[in-house]
Amino acid sequence: MGSTDSRGNSQNTGHTESLSAGTPGGARDRDSEGRARNARPRDGLGRPLPYDAPGVPRQPEGVVRTPEETVDEAQRLLDEGKPFHAHEVFEDAWKSGPDTERELWRGLAQLAVGLTHTARGNLTGGARLLRRGAVAAEEWASASGEATPHGIDIDSVAAWARRLAEEVERSGRPVDAGARAPRLRGTEAGR
Repeated sequence: MGSTDSRGNSQNTGHTESLSAGTPGGARDRDSEGRARNARPRDGLGRPLPYDAPGVPRQPEGVVRTPEETVDEAQRLLDEGKPFHAHEVFEDAWKSGPDTERELWRGLAQLAVGLTHTARGNLTGGARLLRRGAVAAEEWASASGEATPHGIDIDSVAAWARRLAEEVERSGRPVDAGARAPRLRGTEAGR
């Protein structure tokens, strides 16, 4: 069966084992239900840190919120410069909300991930996600006939996303996620 030599190198003996480097004892991170899940701490932009490093609290997964709670929590996280965590809140809404709103929440999650990437320095990927999220949210609004679902000003948020995408492509520099967070509600959709 699979084993390792005295230096920790794998020996091919017909059986494969999976060990995660850096985890305590080499065991793979698992959640309470036994599913693989990375337990490393994360920074505010969702980047994994070493196991012994302090990180920011992670968003719990699978939380069912009202649409208003979703928007409020996502806005708080965006304002704190944590767009990766805001994306997780939007993802919960798209997974737990009504099918008729899935594309709205998915588009907003893409906007949050786009902001995450532009803050991390992945400007090309960030700009693409910002534009893709803007289109998804606008298409949802057009199909549903709702321009401000749950108080979200879709037109202003989409315009913010396009402006930010153009800016990062033009400047070639990452952005401060908290300083450039969109305003999901209200007349000023982004900074």
